[in-house]
Amino acid sequence: MKRVSLIAIGFALAATACGSSSTSPSTTPTKPTFTATLLPANEVPPIANAESSGSGTATITMDVTKDAAGNVTAASVTFVANLTGFPAGTTVTLGHIHKAPSGVSGGVVISANVTSTALASGSGSLVLTNSAPDVAVVQDILNNPGSYYFNLHSTLNPNGFARGQLSRVQ
Repeated sequence: MKRVSLIAIGFALAATACGSSSTSPSTTPTKPTFTATLLPANEVPPIANAESSGSGTATITMDVTKDAAGNVTAASVTFVANLTGFPAGTTVTLGHIHKAPSGVSGGVVISANVTSTALASGSGSLVLTNSAPDVAVVQDILNNPGSYYFNLHSTLNPNGFARGQLSRVQ
């Protein structure tokens, strides 16, 4: 009888341990983070003027609130872009997340609040925000980050000068 009880307790412990490792909507990150490698060559068409020399990275953090089913009910977005190697005086005028795969232009789905910023030395960091993105878009980015890209626009390249597909890191 003791042996059967010990086996039953062992199975109960194993089942409890397995249950705790599952991911539920309440355990998914509330601040999912994405990165993008920003390159002028990734723009469509690729940049072929003075701004083709630079590169950068973007880290995009979404602060999300979810309901019990795991659906996004509210969100805000912070964009941190680090740029280097662009011509001195490059002026960043816009920043957006677009929906499209690599090599294709797509429509803007989340805009970053950008105040026209000149990169005095051709390098610098920008911190941009959007406090009220469409929650359906945020949910889709969480589900399909590779279907979206981030890019920055400049006075010399008003359609974009550096672009990178999103990749989820958290």
